[in-house]
Amino acid sequence: MEKDLAFDLIIVGAGMVGATLACALAESSLRVAVIESERPTDFKSDQAHDLRVSALNIASQRIFQNIGAWGGIKSRRYCPYRRMRVWEIEGQGDTTFDCKDINESVLGHIVENRVVQLALWERMVQCPNVTLFCPASIKDVDYGTDGSVLFMDDGSQITGRLLVAADGGNSLVRQSAGIGVQSWGYEQQALVSYVETAYPQQDITWQKFVPDGPLAFLPLSGNHASLVWYNWPEEVSRLKGLSDQAFAAELYSIFPRDLGEINQVISRASFPLKRQHALQYVKQGVALVGDAAHMIHPLAGQGVNIGLLDAAVLAETLLLAEREHQNIADISVLKNYESKRRKHNLTMMTSMDLLYRVFRQEQLPVKLLRNLGLGLAQRLAPAKLKAMEFAMGLERSRLDQLVLGGGLPQLAKSKTQAVR
Repeated sequence: MEKDLAFDLIIVGAGMVGATLACALAESSLRVAVIESERPTDFKSDQAHDLRVSALNIASQRIFQNIGAWGGIKSRRYCPYRRMRVWEIEGQGDTTFDCKDINESVLGHIVENRVVQLALWERMVQCPNVTLFCPASIKDVDYGTDGSVLFMDDGSQITGRLLVAADGGNSLVRQSAGIGVQSWGYEQQALVSYVETAYPQQDITWQKFVPDGPLAFLPLSGNHASLVWYNWPEEVSRLKGLSDQAFAAELYSIFPRDLGEINQVISRASFPLKRQHALQYVKQGVALVGDAAHMIHPLAGQGVNIGLLDAAVLAETLLLAEREHQNIADISVLKNYESKRRKHNLTMMTSMDLLYRVFRQEQLPVKLLRNLGLGLAQRLAPAKLKAMEFAMGLERSRLDQLVLGGGLPQLAKSKTQAVR
């Protein structure tokens, strides 16, 4: 690595959000550096699915299509889902969302995170204005309002006018810039298992609420599925200690019969649950995106989707500033990004938190109210459609524009929407 390198923009972290931002800036004259410690491992079609998967909504699919990465996902492995069912074990509350109700061909796609990353990397290395440093390790960050310097482990220095933190929940960049967070951990953990079922590939994802915690089914290619079981740490620890055969029996006893027989438990792991929100997304010369800015309860699988919207909105903000000959690192420019994303992300985070806590309550009045809510959602078409559009990242009303801080970015719209 050369000793002294200067860029307009340094993106620290080339995960799904950081790499999306880099690809979104491909047509600009901005000199972009991307810092990443390791490349995603190669993909083989006959290998087992990864445990970490994402439910990409329609807005995320359009972002990938518009930056030229969707083809790389389709050429590997993904599973579309067209329906989503939510119900509770006790009571009559039961609702099913169908893509036909919003005139779409799908509600979304379940994709392994590594597949998304590989598709983005393929596109990113084709961008002439993007320089990828990988493997690269940061020793220290000298954040400054007039530009920042990254001191690398190999002794080199990388400087940039704007520093973008895409380096996750424990962001070094965020800490170096002195931006605080509000955070708390949830009492439960998520136990994720990758299984082979007797049923062939399904086009539905579902969430069932039981007293100990929600159960979720995410279809994968073939007759494989990702199962998520939210439970208390002691119970998660016990379940992880079971043999595969005993664990399969536990899954079959608690998960709905819609799942079918479990032929094989291929892998499993548990993850802590945490909500975290940066007190601000920007300062002079620095911006936060993705998990560096927010971490959300995974109940509805929206974490990646709102992170990708961060990348799309920040790219749109910077491209506009470049066209108007403004300083991309100026706080007045970056505040435009923050005003569009922070309110929307907070709304999504609060909604997921409320949903989680409402379904954790066992008092009879609360049970009656949530069953009534699920029942009404099934019968009241306008409310049901609005919930679907919100989750799918669709903008179809003035209310959507207000929640999204002015509307969806162009990258999250279809080609026909973008030219209107």
